[in-house]
Amino acid sequence: MTAFDVMERRIWDGRADAYARTAARLCVRTVPALLDAAGVGAGTRLLDVGCGSGNVTVAALARGAVVRAVDAEPGMVEATRRAAPGAEVRAGALPQLPYAEREFDAVVANFVLNHVGRPLDALVELRRVTRPGGTIAVTVWQLPGAPGQALVGRAAQAAGLTRPDWLATVDEEHNFPRTKEGLAALLTAAGLKDVQSATHVWDQRADPEDWWAGPAAGIGAVGGMITAAGPEGAAAAKREYDVLCAEFLADDGLLTLPHAAVLAQGRV
Repeated sequence: MTAFDVMERRIWDGRADAYARTAARLCVRTVPALLDAAGVGAGTRLLDVGCGSGNVTVAALARGAVVRAVDAEPGMVEATRRAAPGAEVRAGALPQLPYAEREFDAVVANFVLNHVGRPLDALVELRRVTRPGGTIAVTVWQLPGAPGQALVGRAAQAAGLTRPDWLATVDEEHNFPRTKEGLAALLTAAGLKDVQSATHVWDQRADPEDWWAGPAAGIGAVGGMITAAGPEGAAAAKREYDVLCAEFLADDGLLTLPHAAVLAQGRV
């Protein structure tokens, strides 16, 4: 594993429940488009990679697909098993999945390439388990991101928090531009054909305290930075966050946070 992969295991260890209550409500927004891009319907043999709390698996089962799911975090595996008893769910981490070659008609990974140290190797592994003519569809957060994506990070920066040494980034030689062009190029480099890529934008509505709860529980890289700062650092970031929320606060007291993600698909 790369240093980034080690960091990811540390960030997500034991945080399945916190994720389900917070960030999962954001990540679910791309699920219908992701399944459409993968051509998921009745009878599709689908693999949901990085299944998290089970949102993709549940939606695919509702379409009549035959779903298997995998996640590196044991708590996520249990969460998906509870949410989707009709799916077979295993523990496993990219770039080595516990499945045979050409086993699936379609493979999806919703905001998973954000969390692996070697994204190209991960896509090559997704191709390995997909049958010839099958489809792979993936999403990543766009960078630079929409204003709503930067809110908590801005608060941490305003509070003077710094990134701890253990909070690694993807090695430059393995990274790729988090744009529709960059993601499309990555799928092409992995050997996929007929690659298409598009940007999806939406406004995420959330209660300010609910939105803060995810990072406060250590969710994501910014959550790791906030919790690493200790109680005083986290409190300072929360004060800055409360001020910055005014930019996005609607009359009903909820935040309206613009987000942008990139969805790409390709054929094996």
